[in-house]
Amino acid sequence: MKNYDFSQIPFDQIESVGQKSLLKSDLFCVSWLLGRYCNYSCSYCWPYASGKNKDHRPTELLVSTMNEIKRQSRERGFNSFHFSFSGGEPTLHKGYLDLIKHYADDTLNTNYQSIHMTSNLSFGKFWIKKYLEVIKPIDKASITASYHHEFSDKEKFCEKLLLLQEKGIFITINIVMIPQVFKKLWIDAHYFHHAGLNVTLKPQSNPTATAVVDGYAPWMRELMKKGLPQQHKKNSLVRKSSVRTSKNTLNQLVKKKEQTPKKNSQSITHSFQVEMNANDGKKWYIDQAERFNAFGFNNFKGWECSSGYRSIIIREPDGAIKRSYSCRDEPLGYIDKGFQLFDKPQKCISKSCVSSADSKIPKRKPGTNWPLYPDSIQPKSINLNV
Repeated sequence: MKNYDFSQIPFDQIESVGQKSLLKSDLFCVSWLLGRYCNYSCSYCWPYASGKNKDHRPTELLVSTMNEIKRQSRERGFNSFHFSFSGGEPTLHKGYLDLIKHYADDTLNTNYQSIHMTSNLSFGKFWIKKYLEVIKPIDKASITASYHHEFSDKEKFCEKLLLLQEKGIFITINIVMIPQVFKKLWIDAHYFHHAGLNVTLKPQSNPTATAVVDGYAPWMRELMKKGLPQQHKKNSLVRKSSVRTSKNTLNQLVKKKEQTPKKNSQSITHSFQVEMNANDGKKWYIDQAERFNAFGFNNFKGWECSSGYRSIIIREPDGAIKRSYSCRDEPLGYIDKGFQLFDKPQKCISKSCVSSADSKIPKRKPGTNWPLYPDSIQPKSINLNV
């Protein structure tokens, strides 16, 4: 496909943002940090994002939490699910594959199920074989592979990703473009790109994950904004091994309703995950919400946001269940004490959304009427001036 120029998006005119699969369906989204334990010690990692102590909770507690999430979601009209697992390194949890199997076993009771994980890919091919077997019933599977040049073997990293992609897993590589070694990482990014893998260039955040670090030259910022062309892989969009036989899957619903900007001749593919609406009525698209940070487009304070109503995050070490990573709200509850979802969207009170898990959740400026979900799911209107 042709290179879609993200720098042409009029971010100052955007009035609504949302991941397409969330805008077009009854999808409930969960971003679950299973623990801080990690087998890498990257020099640029956030101080609170990883640790050397095994801090994983019992698998039985994770399973019961998943069941309760689905119960409350279904009460609100959501019966499609996307669970995204991260860490630390999530695959180090001894019960990780058991938790995924529990999730997969419920697929036929839902309208749709997808799964995602963010991983450093330190596992071997034997683990990959078991993972591929467990996820067979699930409609769609994806992986964000975090490339850490200080620990990863570039060739082996690439080999494992190509194997997963050939098996129908949608793959994206995230590379934190550290200013001091930017040129080396740029070369590595091209290596993966030419191998047929999608790559996202991610700015390095400060230790509190509230802003991008200093040290980027203007040309570096421009390269991160433009990125590398996304590559359309048909075999990674629909998993042939899914148990679902219905033709009315989420993938097809989203694809049917997508609209390409009329005055933009560039190709928009299924790999473009995020849809935006400008104040002139035009639609714009971006491949991943991760890219918003490169453009400084992550301040949604005062916007009406559906996080906490149709999406949550779970994070350790305290097991807090919150509407989003960046949100300054009090937690909705805790994994070991219970929680309660919002009954309707709420106003954003946070200064910025540094995490893509936050910024992709459907949201709109106050006073606008861009849809946040299908017409079949309409909670009571709220007064954003309160």
